[in-house]
Amino acid sequence: MNYWLIKSEPTTYSIDNLMKAPKKTTHWEGVRNYQARNFLRDQMKKGDKAFFYHSNCEVPGIVGIVEIVKSGYPDPSAFDPESKYFDPTGTRENPRWFMVDVKFIEKFKEILPLTRLKAHPKLQNLRLVKPGNRLSVLPVSAKEWEVILSL
Repeated sequence: MNYWLIKSEPTTYSIDNLMKAPKKTTHWEGVRNYQARNFLRDQMKKGDKAFFYHSNCEVPGIVGIVEIVKSGYPDPSAFDPESKYFDPTGTRENPRWFMVDVKFIEKFKEILPLTRLKAHPKLQNLRLVKPGNRLSVLPVSAKEWEVILSL
């Protein structure tokens, strides 16, 4: 099993939205960064777990846990001219953008703020806390996962 951190702005899609979704499941669509796309396409697998992270908000941080319930597959929003995620350069035969499906597992009682993650000595190598790392999909090591769960 692999571990991940996925980011969303809570004004766009929050963990509460996921909790209210049918079967508490949604597509993780609209990722338009090649490195994040590669994680979705090549490495995220059914059964993996991910921290759900609220970004670009008053208190950014981890708010819960989701499970990957469908491994990477082509993002159909890329083929829809009406979608804000439309990309005319991809084709169904040679898709450029991918997504996974995630299912709600748990919402934390309190947000685990980025400031606390940055301050923890055992999380100094967590990609989230590295300067300039703005990817919406990040790998988390098993050791980092356990440290974060212990907080």
